[in-house]
Amino acid sequence: MSDSIWGYQPTAGHTAGTDLIGYKVEASDGGIGKVDKHSDDVSSSYLVVDTGVWIFGKHVLLPAGVVSAVDQATRTVFVDLTKDQIKGSPEFDKDKHVGDAGYHEQVGGYYEGHRPR
Repeated sequence: MSDSIWGYQPTAGHTAGTDLIGYKVEASDGGIGKVDKHSDDVSSSYLVVDTGVWIFGKHVLLPAGVVSAVDQATRTVFVDLTKDQIKGSPEFDKDKHVGDAGYHEQVGGYYEGHRPR
C-alpha cells in the first residue's frame, strides 16, 4: 500500500497549518458532515468527519489522499468518494486512529481500493 493515501494531493489546494475544523465535507454525491478533527502530519494526514444524523452520529476517518479539493471561501472539503463508499468504510476507532499502524493500514487499504485512478 502506498503512503500517498495519507498525504494531501498536490492539486487539492490544502495548505498545511490551515484549520479545517468545522468545514463541510462533500462526497461526489452530496454532503456527509463536518470536519471534527484533522492532522497535517507527514505520511499520516487525515480528517475525522462527524456524519451527524447521516449515519447515526458516526465519525469516519478519511485519509487526506481522498481529498480532491479544499475551498477556503465556502469552508468546504471535497472528497473523491461516494456516500456509500464512506458509509462502508472501517469503523472509526478513536483510540487507534493515532499511532496504530495496523489500523491505518486497514483504513488506508479500504480507501486505496475505492480511489479513482
